[in-house]
Amino acid sequence: MKLPRSHGSRIYLLHLLAVAAGLVLIGTGPWRAGVVLIGASFIAAAAARTVIPLDHTGMLRVRGKLFDVVWMGFLGVSLVVLALVVPS
Repeated sequence: MKLPRSHGSRIYLLHLLAVAAGLVLIGTGPWRAGVVLIGASFIAAAAARTVIPLDHTGMLRVRGKLFDVVWMGFLGVSLVVLALVVPS
């Protein structure tokens, strides 16, 4: 398998793998751990988007940098807070 050339595309693929692993955790029982993993991967992708240069963002770039960082950060923090606040 050939890896993508841009750093952002590699990070995006890692993000997708983390989301897939989180969905497997949700489906097999420990749903809190799965939701936290998905949220943490969004937070990590948002942090990566802030430091990767524009010509290396690849698939990680959806809109402008500010939009991407705010939206992925909001989703990540919301999912982590949701997993911790919902009673079992």
